[in-house]
Parts: sequence; C-alpha cells; structure tokens
Amino acid sequence: MPTEAAELVFDEATKVYPGRDGAAVDHLSLTVPSGEICVLVGPSGGGKTTALKLVNRLIPLTSGYIRIDGTQIGDYDVTELRRSIGYVIQQVGLFPHMTVEANIGTVPRLLGWERSRIRERVGELLELVGLDPEQDRRRFPAELSGGQRQRVGLARALAANPALMLMDEPFGAIDPIVRARLQDEFLRLQGELRKTVVFVTHDVDEAIKLGDRIAILREGGRLAQYDTPQRILEHPVDEFVADFVGRDRALKALALRTLGELELVPAGRDGGDGLPRLGADANLRDALALLIAERRDALLVVGADGSPVGVARRRDLIG
Repeated sequence: MPTEAAELVFDEATKVYPGRDGAAVDHLSLTVPSGEICVLVGPSGGGKTTALKLVNRLIPLTSGYIRIDGTQIGDYDVTELRRSIGYVIQQVGLFPHMTVEANIGTVPRLLGWERSRIRERVGELLELVGLDPEQDRRRFPAELSGGQRQRVGLARALAANPALMLMDEPFGAIDPIVRARLQDEFLRLQGELRKTVVFVTHDVDEAIKLGDRIAILREGGRLAQYDTPQRILEHPVDEFVADFVGRDRALKALALRTLGELELVPAGRDGGDGLPRLGADANLRDALALLIAERRDALLVVGADGSPVGVARRRDLIG
C-alpha cells in the first residue's frame, strides 16, 4: 500500500445484493485525487456506506473495479489493505476497557511497532487533535465527552499514517456546536496532513463545508453529479440535484467565498468607524447575515491584527 496520500478510483463499481430489486451501488465511476476530500451524499438507499465498504473489501464487488494508486484492491492482501486505511465512524467504536493511549495505538501494535515509537506517536496525535498528551492518554473512553471521543477516534485513524481515510458520518451524533468545532478541527488537520478522504454524510451543509468534491448519489447507487461544491451549487445538472442541495443554494454558495476575496472599497480617513466589523477570513454568508441583523449596508473588513483592510458593501456580497 502507498504511504503518501493515494488516488482512489471507482471504475464502474457495482454491488448487487441477491434478492434485492436494483443495485446498492450501480456502475459508480469517479476519481478522488490524492490529498482531497470526496464527500458522498444522497438519500437513504443511495449506497453511500456500501461504497465505503467496497473500498476496504468488507463486502465484495459484483462487477467493476476499485483502484488505489493504480492497483486493484483485490490485488492487496486483505489484512494489509484494511490496516493501511484509516477509519472514523459515527459511534467512534473505541474499546471501552482500553485507555486512550491503547486505543490509538491499536493498529501500530498490530503492525509490530516498538512500544516507545507507539508512545511517541500517541503523544503527537493527541496534541494534533487538541487533547492533552500527558493527561488524556491515561483516561478511558467513559471519562471523555462525545467530542473528545470523536477526537480520539480521529487520532486512532491517523495512527499508522494511512494514505487513505474512510469516514462514515463521523460527526453525526454530536451536538451542533461541538460538531462545527470538530469540522473546523478536521479541516485544519487536513490542511496539514493532506490525506485522501472519502467522507459520508446526510448533511448537505457539511458536505459543502468539508468537500473538495461532492458526489451526489441517487437512490439505487447511481451517480447524479460529481463536482466541486461551487459547481454543484451554481450548476446542478438536473432537478434532482437542485432539489437535493436546496432551493437556497445561492445562499449556500456565499459560504464558499471569504471577504478577503472581494475587491473592497478603501476604508477612508475615518477607518470605517461606526461600521460593524468582520475578519477577512469570514465567509460572505456570515457577512450578509451580520448586515441584515444590524440593518446596515456595509461593514468594515479587518485583518488578523484588527487593522482595517477595506469596506464591503451589501451589493458586493450578493454580486
């Protein structure tokens, strides 16, 4: 298995269950470039989780191929294949009788890593996911909050530095505030590590926020559209996709651009005194929401140090 981020290719991948009317995954063809996040979304019965299970051979393909960096998954030893893929699932699946350190070190232990190397790796990962390397490594899952358990699950998935990660609704059972924080943390980690990720969710907003590319599956596992979030929001291929992403898709598209990307009006001599302020990294949807709440037509955009960058007008936000 490759050790760096790997390109993943579905080539007419099909899974038909005996006695079922229609396929679970129907001739799925798409490429996930190395180092990108592909989010699978669609209605129940769209084959999202089945597609993940096909990748790690938990269920066999009926026909077609899946390739990792050009090698068919069937050519790998199945144990080697599964140990080389990182998994994060909704219920986390931590071993309750094992400490955080033991949970994170599960795959490295199976791979024969030395104890000192595992301990060092656990410390690195706990720090990476925002937990305390000294205190949290000795705790048990029951002593952690839901958000902390998800962070440990993410650290465990990264433990052996996998080239590919499969994530099945990992933040689905978390309350909205913690979920947003975990999404931000995941994007920060991805910015540093650049893993190839296939991420399943029912939440279109989550898909738009996290995905480099989004695959929308119809019921029966047929691909409806595979493209960047912006292309899907601005150019849905048909009514099914348009309805699925929502009639407010123009508003959702505003979340994909930041104030810093706009051509701003100079702040002027007063430096925008009296105007509401937002950082240049804030997205246009949040900026528009602020203007509506404040009943204003413009806001001051500021840099990381709080200094004025320029003024964004309401008409600039909505084009």
